[in-house]
Amino acid sequence: MKNMDHKQAAQMLWEAEQGRYQIDMLTQTHPEMTVEDAYAVQLENVRRREAAGERVVGMKIGLTSVGMQQLLHVHEPDYGHLFENMLLLEREPCLVSGLIQPKVEGELSFCLGKSLQGPGITVADVYDATEWVTPSIEIVDSRIKDWKIRLPDTIADNGSSARFMLGGRMMPIGAVDMRLTGMTLEQNGVLVSSGTTAEVWGTQRPLWHGWPTSWGNSAFPSRRAPSSWQVR
Repeated sequence: MKNMDHKQAAQMLWEAEQGRYQIDMLTQTHPEMTVEDAYAVQLENVRRREAAGERVVGMKIGLTSVGMQQLLHVHEPDYGHLFENMLLLEREPCLVSGLIQPKVEGELSFCLGKSLQGPGITVADVYDATEWVTPSIEIVDSRIKDWKIRLPDTIADNGSSARFMLGGRMMPIGAVDMRLTGMTLEQNGVLVSSGTTAEVWGTQRPLWHGWPTSWGNSAFPSRRAPSSWQVR
Protein backbone atom coordinates (compact mmCIF):
# COMPACT_ATOMS: atom_id res chain seq x y z
CA MET A 1 0.00 0.00 0.00
CA LYS A 2 1.38 3.39 -0.94
CA ASN A 3 1.46 6.29 1.50
CA MET A 4 1.18 4.17 4.66
CA ASP A 5 3.71 5.24 7.25
CA HIS A 6 5.08 1.94 8.57
CA LYS A 7 7.24 3.66 11.17
CA GLN A 8 4.29 5.58 12.58
CA ALA A 9 2.15 2.43 12.84
CA ALA A 10 5.03 0.59 14.51
CA GLN A 11 5.45 3.46 16.97
CA MET A 12 1.78 3.26 17.92
CA LEU A 13 2.08 -0.47 18.66
CA TRP A 14 5.35 0.02 20.52
CA GLU A 15 3.92 2.71 22.78
CA ALA A 16 0.79 0.64 23.43
CA GLU A 17 2.88 -2.36 24.48
CA GLN A 18 5.18 -0.29 26.68
CA GLY A 19 2.28 1.63 28.23
CA ARG A 20 0.03 -1.45 28.43
CA TYR A 21 -2.96 0.10 26.73
CA GLN A 22 -5.12 -0.80 23.72
CA ILE A 23 -5.33 1.03 20.42
CA ASP A 24 -7.82 0.97 17.56
CA MET A 25 -7.42 -1.45 14.68
CA LEU A 26 -4.71 -0.39 12.26
CA THR A 27 -6.90 -1.68 9.45
CA GLN A 28 -9.58 0.76 10.56
CA THR A 29 -7.18 3.69 10.35
CA HIS A 30 -5.63 2.28 7.16
CA PRO A 31 -8.41 0.31 5.42
CA GLU A 32 -6.21 -0.55 2.44
CA MET A 33 -3.45 -2.00 4.62
CA THR A 34 -2.04 -5.20 3.11
CA VAL A 35 -0.29 -8.22 4.59
CA GLU A 36 2.95 -6.88 3.10
CA ASP A 37 2.40 -3.57 4.92
CA ALA A 38 1.77 -5.49 8.13
CA TYR A 39 5.05 -7.40 7.95
CA ALA A 40 6.88 -4.15 7.21
CA VAL A 41 5.38 -2.68 10.40
CA GLN A 42 6.33 -5.78 12.38
CA LEU A 43 9.92 -5.63 11.17
CA GLU A 44 10.20 -1.98 12.26
CA ASN A 45 9.68 -3.04 15.86
CA VAL A 46 11.86 -6.13 15.47
CA ARG A 47 14.72 -3.87 14.44
CA ARG A 48 13.94 -1.54 17.35
CA ARG A 49 14.17 -4.43 19.82
CA GLU A 50 17.39 -5.72 18.33
CA ALA A 51 18.93 -2.24 18.44
CA ALA A 52 18.08 -2.16 22.16
CA GLY A 53 19.99 -5.42 22.67
CA GLU A 54 17.12 -7.89 22.62
CA ARG A 55 17.83 -11.20 20.93
CA VAL A 56 15.57 -13.22 18.64
CA VAL A 57 15.52 -16.84 19.84
CA GLY A 58 12.78 -18.23 17.63
CA MET A 59 9.88 -17.70 15.30
CA LYS A 60 6.21 -18.36 15.92
CA ILE A 61 3.66 -19.64 13.45
CA GLY A 62 0.19 -18.67 14.53
CA LEU A 63 -3.37 -19.28 13.40
CA THR A 64 -2.43 -22.62 11.87
CA SER A 65 -5.65 -24.40 12.83
CA VAL A 66 -9.01 -23.78 11.23
CA GLY A 67 -10.48 -23.34 14.71
CA MET A 68 -8.13 -20.47 15.56
CA GLN A 69 -8.70 -18.84 12.19
CA GLN A 70 -12.45 -18.96 12.70
CA LEU A 71 -12.11 -17.60 16.23
CA LEU A 72 -10.26 -14.50 14.99
CA HIS A 73 -11.98 -14.26 11.59
CA VAL A 74 -8.80 -14.63 9.51
CA HIS A 75 -7.98 -16.92 6.60
CA GLU A 76 -4.26 -17.74 6.75
CA PRO A 77 -1.46 -18.24 9.31
CA ASP A 78 0.62 -15.40 10.65
CA TYR A 79 4.21 -15.19 11.82
CA GLY A 80 6.07 -13.39 14.54
CA HIS A 81 9.43 -13.12 16.26
CA LEU A 82 10.14 -14.59 19.70
CA PHE A 83 12.65 -12.72 21.86
CA GLU A 84 14.72 -14.04 24.73
CA ASN A 85 12.94 -11.82 27.27
CA MET A 86 9.61 -13.45 26.29
CA LEU A 87 10.82 -16.91 27.39
CA LEU A 88 9.46 -18.55 30.54
CA LEU A 89 10.66 -21.87 31.89
CA GLU A 90 8.27 -24.55 33.09
CA ARG A 91 6.43 -23.52 36.27
CA GLU A 92 7.86 -20.01 36.11
CA PRO A 93 5.06 -17.52 36.88
CA CYS A 94 3.89 -15.13 34.19
CA LEU A 95 2.99 -11.73 35.59
CA VAL A 96 -0.20 -10.57 33.89
CA SER A 97 0.39 -7.09 35.27
CA GLY A 98 2.90 -6.63 32.45
CA LEU A 99 0.36 -7.57 29.79
CA ILE A 100 -2.87 -6.08 28.44
CA GLN A 101 -5.44 -8.76 27.54
CA PRO A 102 -3.55 -12.07 27.53
CA LYS A 103 -4.78 -15.45 26.35
CA VAL A 104 -3.06 -18.83 26.67
CA GLU A 105 -2.73 -21.48 23.97
CA GLY A 106 -1.29 -24.98 23.86
CA GLU A 107 1.62 -25.42 21.45
CA LEU A 108 4.26 -27.83 20.23
CA SER A 109 7.71 -26.25 19.94
CA PHE A 110 10.54 -27.40 17.69
CA CYS A 111 14.18 -26.77 18.53
CA LEU A 112 16.42 -26.90 15.48
CA GLY A 113 19.87 -28.40 15.74
CA LYS A 114 20.84 -26.82 12.45
CA SER A 115 19.57 -24.14 10.12
CA LEU A 116 16.87 -24.54 7.53
CA GLN A 117 17.47 -22.73 4.26
CA GLY A 118 14.59 -22.11 1.88
CA PRO A 119 12.60 -21.97 -0.28
CA GLY A 120 11.80 -25.59 -1.06
CA ILE A 121 11.98 -26.93 2.50
CA THR A 122 10.27 -30.32 2.84
CA VAL A 123 8.83 -32.20 5.82
CA ALA A 124 11.88 -34.47 5.64
CA ASP A 125 14.15 -31.41 5.91
CA VAL A 126 12.32 -30.27 9.05
CA TYR A 127 12.61 -33.72 10.63
CA ASP A 128 16.31 -33.83 9.82
CA ALA A 129 16.96 -30.37 11.31
CA THR A 130 14.87 -30.78 14.47
CA GLU A 131 16.88 -31.66 17.57
CA TRP A 132 13.88 -32.03 19.87
CA VAL A 133 10.24 -31.11 20.36
CA THR A 134 8.47 -30.14 23.56
CA PRO A 135 4.97 -29.17 24.66
CA SER A 136 4.71 -25.51 25.47
CA ILE A 137 2.32 -22.73 26.34
CA GLU A 138 2.11 -19.47 24.42
CA ILE A 139 0.75 -16.40 26.17
CA VAL A 140 -0.52 -14.16 23.41
CA ASP A 141 -1.53 -10.55 23.93
CA SER A 142 -3.04 -8.01 21.59
CA ARG A 143 -2.32 -4.32 21.62
CA ILE A 144 -5.47 -3.96 19.46
CA LYS A 145 -8.63 -3.10 21.37
CA ASP A 146 -10.74 -6.07 22.54
CA TRP A 147 -8.95 -8.51 20.21
CA LYS A 148 -11.03 -7.18 17.32
CA ILE A 149 -8.37 -7.86 14.71
CA ARG A 150 -7.98 -8.66 11.07
CA LEU A 151 -5.01 -10.55 9.71
CA PRO A 152 -2.87 -7.44 9.01
CA ASP A 153 -3.52 -6.17 12.55
CA THR A 154 -2.14 -9.25 14.27
CA ILE A 155 0.79 -9.53 11.84
CA ALA A 156 1.80 -5.90 12.46
CA ASP A 157 1.48 -6.62 16.18
CA ASN A 158 4.21 -9.31 15.91
CA GLY A 159 1.64 -12.07 15.63
CA SER A 160 0.20 -10.99 19.01
CA SER A 161 3.32 -12.37 20.69
CA ALA A 162 3.91 -11.76 24.38
CA ARG A 163 5.41 -14.71 26.31
CA PHE A 164 6.07 -18.41 25.72
CA MET A 165 6.79 -21.23 28.15
CA LEU A 166 8.75 -24.29 27.08
CA GLY A 167 7.94 -27.59 28.74
CA GLY A 168 10.69 -29.51 30.51
CA ARG A 169 10.07 -32.79 28.68
CA MET A 170 12.14 -32.61 25.51
CA MET A 171 11.80 -35.52 23.10
CA PRO A 172 13.39 -36.42 19.75
CA ILE A 173 10.96 -35.77 16.92
CA GLY A 174 11.01 -39.44 15.92
CA ALA A 175 9.48 -40.34 19.29
CA VAL A 176 6.41 -38.16 18.64
CA ASP A 177 3.55 -39.04 16.29
CA MET A 178 3.33 -35.73 14.44
CA ARG A 179 0.02 -36.73 12.85
CA LEU A 180 -2.03 -37.73 15.88
CA THR A 181 -0.41 -36.28 19.00
CA GLY A 182 -3.05 -34.69 21.19
CA MET A 183 -2.99 -31.82 23.64
CA THR A 184 -5.42 -30.70 26.31
CA LEU A 185 -5.53 -27.32 28.03
CA GLU A 186 -6.96 -27.16 31.53
CA GLN A 187 -7.72 -24.32 33.93
CA ASN A 188 -7.60 -25.40 37.57
CA GLY A 189 -8.20 -29.00 36.51
CA VAL A 190 -11.11 -28.18 34.20
CA LEU A 191 -10.74 -28.96 30.49
CA VAL A 192 -11.15 -25.82 28.40
CA SER A 193 -9.59 -26.85 25.08
CA SER A 194 -8.19 -29.83 23.21
CA GLY A 195 -6.73 -30.56 19.80
CA THR A 196 -4.39 -32.72 17.73
CA THR A 197 -1.52 -32.11 15.37
CA ALA A 198 -3.78 -33.21 12.50
CA GLU A 199 -5.56 -29.85 12.79
CA VAL A 200 -2.40 -27.84 12.14
CA TRP A 201 -1.03 -26.79 8.78
CA GLY A 202 1.65 -24.31 7.70
CA THR A 203 3.46 -22.55 4.86
CA GLN A 204 6.82 -21.06 3.96
CA ARG A 205 5.33 -17.59 3.60
CA PRO A 206 7.86 -15.85 5.93
CA LEU A 207 10.52 -16.40 3.27
CA TRP A 208 8.58 -13.98 1.07
CA HIS A 209 8.70 -11.09 3.51
CA GLY A 210 12.42 -10.42 3.77
CA TRP A 211 12.82 -12.50 6.92
CA PRO A 212 15.95 -14.58 7.55
CA THR A 213 15.85 -17.81 5.57
CA SER A 214 17.83 -19.81 8.11
CA TRP A 215 17.08 -20.09 11.81
CA GLY A 216 19.56 -22.24 13.70
CA ASN A 217 18.66 -23.40 17.20
CA SER A 218 15.23 -21.79 17.12
CA ALA A 219 11.89 -22.84 18.60
CA PHE A 220 8.84 -22.78 16.37
CA PRO A 221 5.60 -22.97 18.34
CA SER A 222 2.73 -24.22 16.20
CA ARG A 223 -0.90 -23.86 17.23
CA ARG A 224 -2.37 -27.16 18.40
CA ALA A 225 -5.45 -26.42 20.49
CA PRO A 226 -8.50 -25.24 18.52
CA SER A 227 -9.17 -22.31 20.84
CA SER A 228 -7.43 -20.02 23.29
CA TRP A 229 -8.43 -19.23 26.85
CA GLN A 230 -8.70 -15.73 28.25
CA VAL A 231 -6.53 -15.07 31.29
CA ARG A 232 -8.37 -13.32 34.11
